[in-house]
Amino acid sequence: MNKKVTTVINADKCNGCGLCLTVCPCQTISIKNGKAVITGKESLGCGHCEAICPQGAIKVEENQVDFSFSQAANTDSYVPPGKYDLSSLICLMRSRRSCRNYKEKLIEPTLLNDLVMIGITAPSGTNSQCWTFSLLPDRQKVEKLGDSIALYFKNLNKIANNSLLRIINKLFSKGQLENYHKKHYKSVQHSLDLWYQKGEDKLFHGATAVILVGSKPEASCPHDDALLATQNILLGAHAMGLGSCLIGFAVHALNNDPKIKKEFNIPATEKIYSVIALGYPAEKYIRASGRRTPLTRTL
Repeated sequence: MNKKVTTVINADKCNGCGLCLTVCPCQTISIKNGKAVITGKESLGCGHCEAICPQGAIKVEENQVDFSFSQAANTDSYVPPGKYDLSSLICLMRSRRSCRNYKEKLIEPTLLNDLVMIGITAPSGTNSQCWTFSLLPDRQKVEKLGDSIALYFKNLNKIANNSLLRIINKLFSKGQLENYHKKHYKSVQHSLDLWYQKGEDKLFHGATAVILVGSKPEASCPHDDALLATQNILLGAHAMGLGSCLIGFAVHALNNDPKIKKEFNIPATEKIYSVIALGYPAEKYIRASGRRTPLTRTL
């Protein structure tokens, strides 16, 4: 990843307190003659130094995203640890549900852009920030993606229903084809029949928009990064009044059929880690549900 130093220090403002040194993970900054100066050759561009400087003397020039939102104001304020209402945060997380019934109303493009900005507030390995977000902003594009994914699974089901091919796959591979046939063949075939015969959408559930969250190949932790950004988007969508649902079958198709990426102008080197269906929910829940007891160990 690019570790070029873009940190700039205003010597007139710097009081030499040294706080920036204590939080820099790359030892990019030193104190000389009572002032902070750039001495390192690498930087994560994390912005810790900028965030901690009491004089406002530091700026990381590569971090120039404009965090302005169509439905939120004063987003530059910093919330110190312990200074946010924990109950409200927990209620938000417990209230978000996977939505499988959507209204026909389209999502405003500004809201989709807001969701991307919310997504990139997530942490990323070595602060690589190599996420990619591909937006399908209307139902027509969602259906086009649905057609491509349906064709992929139509072909996969044809292969999986061949007992000889399943045996060969089991002998020379790990038996993924047999496992797919046992677990998914029937349900996928049923969904395909509904799609082709009745136009019933069991993949995206009538969602009017989709966000594909991927990563450039140079990311150090691409899978983790994409899913952390995805969770931010899911929570942000709920706060905006939108419903959301993760579509795992779409992720599988996109990463196993190069033709789909090509059709949507997604680089072949870019892997997709989550597919988020979005829309205005046509279902109304009235309470948060429970969760299974987690396996927890104290080591």
